Amino acid sequence: MPVYGTHNKKKGRFMIKLFYLLTFILLASLPAEAQYRYQKDFTAEDFLKRRTAVYEEIGDNLALIQGAEEVQGFIVFRQSNTFYYLSGLEVPTSYLLLDGKRKTTTLYITHGEGGSDAVQLSYEDAELVKKITGVDSVRPLEKMGSDLIYNLWSSPVAALYVPHSPDEKHQQSRDEILAGFGRRLVDPFDSRPSKAGHLIHRIRTSYPQFEIRDLTPILDVLRSIKDEKEINLIRKASQLAGLGIMEAIRSTKPGVKEYQLEAAASFVFKNNGARGLSYHAIVASGKNTWQGHYSANSDTTKDGDLVLMDLAPDYHYYTSDVTRMWPINGKYTKDQRDLYGFVIEYHKALMRHLRPGVSWDQVLDEAAADMRKVLDKMTFSKEIYRQACEDALKFRGHLQHAVGMNVHDIDPEGNIVREGTVFSVDPMIWVRPEKKYIRMEDVVVITKDGVENLSANLPIEMDDIEALWKQEGIVQKRPPSLDKPYSTK
Repeated sequence: MPVYGTHNKKKGRFMIKLFYLLTFILLASLPAEAQYRYQKDFTAEDFLKRRTAVYEEIGDNLALIQGAEEVQGFIVFRQSNTFYYLSGLEVPTSYLLLDGKRKTTTLYITHGEGGSDAVQLSYEDAELVKKITGVDSVRPLEKMGSDLIYNLWSSPVAALYVPHSPDEKHQQSRDEILAGFGRRLVDPFDSRPSKAGHLIHRIRTSYPQFEIRDLTPILDVLRSIKDEKEINLIRKASQLAGLGIMEAIRSTKPGVKEYQLEAAASFVFKNNGARGLSYHAIVASGKNTWQGHYSANSDTTKDGDLVLMDLAPDYHYYTSDVTRMWPINGKYTKDQRDLYGFVIEYHKALMRHLRPGVSWDQVLDEAAADMRKVLDKMTFSKEIYRQACEDALKFRGHLQHAVGMNVHDIDPEGNIVREGTVFSVDPMIWVRPEKKYIRMEDVVVITKDGVENLSANLPIEMDDIEALWKQEGIVQKRPPSLDKPYSTK
């Protein structure tokens, strides 16, 4: 018996070693893609469809798209929206060259450093890169210059389309980038050209045979209509925005800091896989609500005031734009109910009349006609409140802006409501004598038959918001602890 038992122990140890050896061999033999992290929201066929649409627009010419640059410091790299839209590749210092005549795309990418902990794709992973992006060929970055020369030599001089608009990356929209660039130009010690401008200058200097054309208008039209996968990502971002705002409502009590409400919402975003905020959060209480883009978020909330929260996550390169206002003490006053109630009814009126094929102006006119009937039945404590509501019926900005890969997306297609357009419904009023600003906002998509509210999980009715306020929030469950000793209790 003792001899038999010893034999089995040795055999058992041998089998364990054999198991680990076979496991190591199996893992080592897995395809290279097992090392890497890359997006799985879109397929190579999705990107090919988008690039094919570009081919059709540029004719027999070329298009060159520059990816985002390598980041400096401890910043997580985020690809530019345009490059991601056409390839899904999240690697810095990469380029796409689209050949409209041959209907092919070449991707230029840097060499990798190698190593068992590699997580960033490189030229050495060309086959996997082609599988992910659907491009026809992958070339090392240093070959791009000679390839452009070959294109000039092998065929008549072609036009080269290059985006003239700036890169949009984390928490950036084109309008804000351009405004910042305009301010930089007046600085006598810092008048550097934009990244897009620098690229165009280098091409004109090195390849003067090319006629440079702007690719931006073509891309804007393509991106203005969202496909089902894009709509689904925006829907998730919108629902996350709703969940975040609901957590902030629960966490609101007089004396809570504005930044604590932002923290409550941000926790929900990151806890559900978002990168974080897609634009700076607006958490404005009391008098701060008058500032449209207030961002300090540092004041203490006060009993009797309203708080306005406008924020959304950056979720898999897509975002939303959602706003609510609620009482800090959990109960709307009569005046607050009148003003916010008017905005709620205006929101409903706009939603009733949104559908494809009509003009934006028509939707605004029809909703305003509905609201005049509502206004006739309302009583206000002050005439200035009625006047503010009447002025709102003349305002043309309640259908604010397109939403997509950034919060201020571009919709270049004029005044017609189109199926697949995603935008914000944002009715608002100003009571100027008292510096009161009241608004609410949801993100919607135009469908075949009408409209879908993508952030419909967030209540709009005041009774529902008051009920949410009564629930315990994360700020109360986990209050700030810097001023208190650590405790496990």
